[in-house]
Amino acid sequence: MKRKREAEEGERKKNMEIVWETPANPPQKQDYIFHNGKHYVRPYYFEFISHVNKRWEGKTIVDLFAQEFRGRPYEYYVSAVKSGRIQVDGEIVPVSYIVKRTQKISHFLHRHEPPVMASSVTILEKEPDVLTVCKPASVPVHPCGQYRKNTVVGILHAEHDLAPLLPIHRLDRLVSGLLIFARNPAKADFFRQQIEAGMVKKQYVAKVIGVFPDSERVVDANVDYNAKEGRSTAEVGISNDDTPLKGKAACTKFTRISTNGMYSIVLCEPVTGRTHQIRVHLQYIGHPIANDMLYVSENVIDRSIEGMSADRAAAISQGYQTVSFRKNLEDENQYSSEDFSIDPMCSHCPNLAPNGYDEHEEGLWLHCVRYSGSGWIYKCPYPDWASLS
Repeated sequence: MKRKREAEEGERKKNMEIVWETPANPPQKQDYIFHNGKHYVRPYYFEFISHVNKRWEGKTIVDLFAQEFRGRPYEYYVSAVKSGRIQVDGEIVPVSYIVKRTQKISHFLHRHEPPVMASSVTILEKEPDVLTVCKPASVPVHPCGQYRKNTVVGILHAEHDLAPLLPIHRLDRLVSGLLIFARNPAKADFFRQQIEAGMVKKQYVAKVIGVFPDSERVVDANVDYNAKEGRSTAEVGISNDDTPLKGKAACTKFTRISTNGMYSIVLCEPVTGRTHQIRVHLQYIGHPIANDMLYVSENVIDRSIEGMSADRAAAISQGYQTVSFRKNLEDENQYSSEDFSIDPMCSHCPNLAPNGYDEHEEGLWLHCVRYSGSGWIYKCPYPDWASLS
């Protein structure tokens, strides 16, 4: 019993020597590693903070985590509470501790972020109130999910000391192109008012399968997004009380720019802004984005069963992952303790990337090229794939 207490005390002392990061800690240049064409983040210790809500109240601290955060085994949470990796109101508590409403829960983790493709975030225009950049595919705009430093906002802060940055529109992680940031709340409100008033026009280019019609094509089809499956469907028809149309009204204009008989480059002008709107509207008219595995095929593995992203499930259903490829990824992600600290309680170590990240990933052939409103226009150069010559 004495040895057990000494071991726990030793672990607590070791934890006290760790520098824990919070959302207040900005990314630094030295936080990143470039390896095999990918942009990694050195694993770091991070404090996840939450507060006890009505549903959590009355549970033991271990049961709370085991039931609400099922990505780790029950035994891990027991060990984490005992070692002080999980705390309540800044204090170490016993595993039988029952949480109370509004209490602060801290979970201290060795955080591994998924890698992104190593393309740079290019600054296009830098004005006193506005910053525009060319966002590379695979990089999320701002912290979300597993991503915190490996984001456009994080990279711009680390490499150019640009903060705060307020994105005025959204680009999906696998989409590239123009991204506009307001540099103060007043400018962000200026853009917001124009967007809400329907004054902002958006243009994208896409590389699609087949010979796209040479006349303008307007698609009016509701977009119904299924969060469980991570994909949208297009719904058309007459809505009535007995059979209402699913999804939200959506409209996109398409114009062919060029074609080589196998692929076409298409200008896409979304009038509305629904999830995956351009992607699903192009699929609906028979010209899906050529490398969009999620919408090229109807036969996609259910990601809720496989426990993976929708795009990864689509890639697997197309047979793009092989055992040898996965083995190569496992080999290249092995690092020594000189590159980053190995945490004995971390389920991701000694790998640099987290377990289960999307191994086979490429940017979609969908690129934002222009945003305009009342009194302003911002543009982004076309990508290399938009040339069919």
